[in-house]
Amino acid sequence: MGFELLNIPLQGINDAITKQFGVNLLVLRLDLAQPEISGNKLFKLKYNLLEAEKAGAKTLLTFGGAFSNHIAATAAAGKKYGFKTIGIIRGEEHSELNPTLKFVADCGMKLQYVSRTFYQNKKELYEFARKQFEKEKIYFIPEGGSNALGVLGCQEITKFITRDFDYVCCACGTGATMAGVVRSLKKNQKAVGFQVLKADGYIKKEVSNWLSDSISEQESAIQNQEKVNVKNNWSINEEYHFGGYAKINEELTEFIKQFEQNNTIPLDYVYTGKMMFGVYDLISKGVFKSGETVIAIHTGGLQGNSGFEFRGNKLTQYG
Repeated sequence: MGFELLNIPLQGINDAITKQFGVNLLVLRLDLAQPEISGNKLFKLKYNLLEAEKAGAKTLLTFGGAFSNHIAATAAAGKKYGFKTIGIIRGEEHSELNPTLKFVADCGMKLQYVSRTFYQNKKELYEFARKQFEKEKIYFIPEGGSNALGVLGCQEITKFITRDFDYVCCACGTGATMAGVVRSLKKNQKAVGFQVLKADGYIKKEVSNWLSDSISEQESAIQNQEKVNVKNNWSINEEYHFGGYAKINEELTEFIKQFEQNNTIPLDYVYTGKMMFGVYDLISKGVFKSGETVIAIHTGGLQGNSGFEFRGNKLTQYG
């Protein structure tokens, strides 16, 4: 199974704030890796798809919300690499599919809706999925693609950073991408994760779990993986979630609009917009110092912008 990658640019940012504070800021454009399996999702899915193929699975089954980047990426990956796909979707079914669900349906994904309350009980949810599709030879991928194999894939992201750096930054929804990035760092490099949901200590705990020895069993099964020594060289910033997951306000939307105009780099409202807002704020506060090089990972997710709409001049969440 091939995993072709387009050229992944490392794009420099040269605007007023970087000039004023002398910080070298660059964006790793994972959003350009592949047109439909973009960003960190490509890396999270890589070893999961290889494992599914090894196990002889014919169908990928996964979980997510109605505007999930992961659902979209899994559907596209299934179509590209020859798997059937099933998406267990959180929330009620609507007569008209939103843009994300229309895309995954066009990719051939079968959709199964469950209530938001039922979705929260992961044990019952998995058991329901097994019984509902017991005739299918299924490979299960967790919500967000966040498992040990997903972490191993994300460990490869920093290979595409083609220059020395002091800090690497990424948005965090589950902690799996952050853990993979941390596991790949070299001496004197640090990672800063920007938590995009409101839950004190949640991402820090999740990253710590992913960095534990429990991952070693999966890691040893993957060929050509070097043993990684994890150091205390990372931190999670919880100050830029803007009220919670998928929550936005006028300050954030104006920042995203201005950033795109200045740098021709689109950001999404759920993940990369919040991360980049945080990066700029930390530059202005002197956390990142003059002469230091900061890499911001663009984890894709731009299709998720379809979950928001303008009402008048104000951007609000869809629905």
